[in-house]
Amino acid sequence: MSKIVLDASAVLALVNDESGAERVLAALASECKISAVNVAEVLTRLIDCGIPQQAAKEVLDALDLVICPFDVEQAQRASWLRGVTRPLGLSLGDRACLALGQTHSALVITADRIWSQLDLDIQIECIRPS
Repeated sequence: MSKIVLDASAVLALVNDESGAERVLAALASECKISAVNVAEVLTRLIDCGIPQQAAKEVLDALDLVICPFDVEQAQRASWLRGVTRPLGLSLGDRACLALGQTHSALVITADRIWSQLDLDIQIECIRPS
């Protein structure tokens, strides 16, 4: 079983049936992890789209993701990634996802094409065509 970490953008691509959704669906056949920070991002976007809070939670729960806390180790790793990610405009949520992938030596799946420009010791797969 491969270790996989999903970015909020990948989860939203699946939920919204956007380009790359099929890759995220296939990834869900394995155990997928997500940072609690990215859970906040997903729920916020769903609520912003008019989905009631409980329904948004149920959408996320149905994906059966392993939600990993954003602990001190994750916070440190995310802060250390700031220097290399700042020129590309990556957010704290993006860095939280990358830090989780780094911690677990996992494949990180995202819909953000700009991540392909990163030169990190993290395996990154973009679900959107370039």
